[in-house]
Amino acid sequence: VQLVESGGGLVQPGGSLKLSCVTSGFVFRDYGMSWYRQRAGKEREYVATITVSGHRGYYTNSVKGRFTISRDNDQGTLYLEMNNLKPEDTAVYFCHRPGTEPAWGQGTQVTVSS
Repeated sequence: VQLVESGGGLVQPGGSLKLSCVTSGFVFRDYGMSWYRQRAGKEREYVATITVSGHRGYYTNSVKGRFTISRDNDQGTLYLEMNNLKPEDTAVYFCHRPGTEPAWGQGTQVTVSS
């Protein structure tokens, strides 16, 4: 099982980024998938979840209306589109497959700063 995130970087406040998580080694379309993030000195925190079909997304309150989670089941790829970014969004973002054998990617750094 592999989850590989990409798309992070440095962006100014108010800017946008789109993260990707390319997966392999399991049947992607069988799992709901999530994004988490970890800010410096803090514990990892939940960001968003998407259902198996991709029809429903759920978000932590701090990102509602700014972030959109999506997926491409044919490509085995998870996305997180982030708009109107704020300095407090600065974190390492992780792709997560839940279940009895949870899996995590290595993370991608997002830095929001002027």
